[in-house]
Amino acid sequence: MDGNGRWAQKKGKIRTFGHKAGVESVRAAVRFARQTDIQSLTLFAFSSENWKRPEDEVSVLMELFNLVLNSEVKKLNKNGVRLKVIGDVSAFDDKLVNKIRKAETLTAENRQLVLNIAANYGGRWDIVNAAKQLATQVQQGEITPEQIDESLFDAKISTHQVPELDLLIRTGGEHRISNFLLWQCAYAELYFTDVLWPDFNEEVFQTAVNDFKSRQRRFGLTGEQVS
Repeated sequence: MDGNGRWAQKKGKIRTFGHKAGVESVRAAVRFARQTDIQSLTLFAFSSENWKRPEDEVSVLMELFNLVLNSEVKKLNKNGVRLKVIGDVSAFDDKLVNKIRKAETLTAENRQLVLNIAANYGGRWDIVNAAKQLATQVQQGEITPEQIDESLFDAKISTHQVPELDLLIRTGGEHRISNFLLWQCAYAELYFTDVLWPDFNEEVFQTAVNDFKSRQRRFGLTGEQVS
């Protein structure tokens, strides 16, 4: 969800104004996902590198995360959305972590949509964290190194409970993945748009999905084999 700060600056506002405006785009993305029967939606809210941003901006982002949890969780639950937060939440204060856990527990049985919020998340962290879990299992004699394959590794990745990633969308005009879902996007289709996140709505989401539907996904096969 890129472009909040630049969107605000274009309007002569401080960067944090854009983060607050971006909350409505989150709502729009969730609405669209539910209406089109998307099974899982993952939003990159705060990367492990974002701690390096100005202290006041980080503070506002944490405050916004708290406010959104307070205002949105009941609505998500009412609409059958399961909320999960992926990333190293141990870096957050205890109050925020407790809110996250309560929200996850409240929505745990919902099946309309799985909404993953990536917070203090990094794709490299995800891979290293999975490797550590497998290394611990080897050390404890639960598995052997020879038993480790893609399937076993995938079971330790933070999104292991949802279907394989089909489409990765990046807003804001940048053409890079920026340490997001590195393991998961091995065969995902990538879609880049110049639209800044606060302007991302159902129409823009639909355009991305239409583009995805027009592509031939070969997964290593030839076009003739797929068709």
